[in-house]
Amino acid sequence: MVIRLMGGTITGRSRMESPDRREFSAAPPPVSASPLRAPPDFGPDTGPGRGIVPPPARFDRLRAASTSQRMADDSMRALVTGGAKGIGRGIVKRLAQEGWDVVAMDRDADGLSGLPQGARGLTGDVSDEASVRRAVAETGWDGLDLLVNNAGLAAPWVGPVEDLALEDWNAFIGTNLTGAFLMAKHCVPLLRARRGAIVNVTSSRAVQSEPDTEPYAAAKGGLTALTHALAVSLGPEIRVNAIAPGWIVTEGWDDLRGIDHAQHPAGRAGRPEDVAEAVLWLAKAGFMTGESILLDGGMTKKMIYAE
Repeated sequence: MVIRLMGGTITGRSRMESPDRREFSAAPPPVSASPLRAPPDFGPDTGPGRGIVPPPARFDRLRAASTSQRMADDSMRALVTGGAKGIGRGIVKRLAQEGWDVVAMDRDADGLSGLPQGARGLTGDVSDEASVRRAVAETGWDGLDLLVNNAGLAAPWVGPVEDLALEDWNAFIGTNLTGAFLMAKHCVPLLRARRGAIVNVTSSRAVQSEPDTEPYAAAKGGLTALTHALAVSLGPEIRVNAIAPGWIVTEGWDDLRGIDHAQHPAGRAGRPEDVAEAVLWLAKAGFMTGESILLDGGMTKKMIYAE
């Protein structure tokens, strides 16, 4: 191979070997003289061509149709799992305050009482497909703008892995991971109808751990991967992102010590309202998909050494 530069020539090997042992010629491939192909059809059923970006005119038509439907229905619609308490309750409250029509789904029927105006409750278990199918049908909706997969077993500590029962492992995987898959599966037709979005609530424990938290970490790590897989499969009609909260205090805020807040670069621990704010942003961030956003007050960016 001879490379001619301004003012000189460098001579080297004629080809190189890549790490997977495929050989590439240093010379650029010849330009084909064949005529241009006809442009692909960007109709509703594009098949393998779904990965090609439709022209702006098609985006405009789809957006206009979706907007017209929302105007006719006069509200944005959201389904929030695990909406009876904690982070889920905070998301339900904030969406309702913003004028959304919200369904809070939870297996805790008593916890669904006293929801804010604009929200209603549906009892269901996200780890059971029949329950998910029934709950989605009971919304009575023919379209959905936002699915928030928040339901999950919250206490991550299960004891030494050598003593971990398979039943306990499966409980975490079933609720924290399989539940999100089942909700997405049965909500996709509704989300497509309104070009909606999915937000999965994962955890900073998907990227860092404490001892004896294997099933929780595995489920949240799996949910992070499911997020980008769904984003690629369902786009561009449906965007899919995740929020990975750190320490979010759902009760007992006044019991925290000063050091509990001070260790966060943001100066405090998190609140459910912080997660709700991020959900609202992702619901309308039209160019964001496949991402997992760490919402931990900067804790995962902080170097910690024993003194």
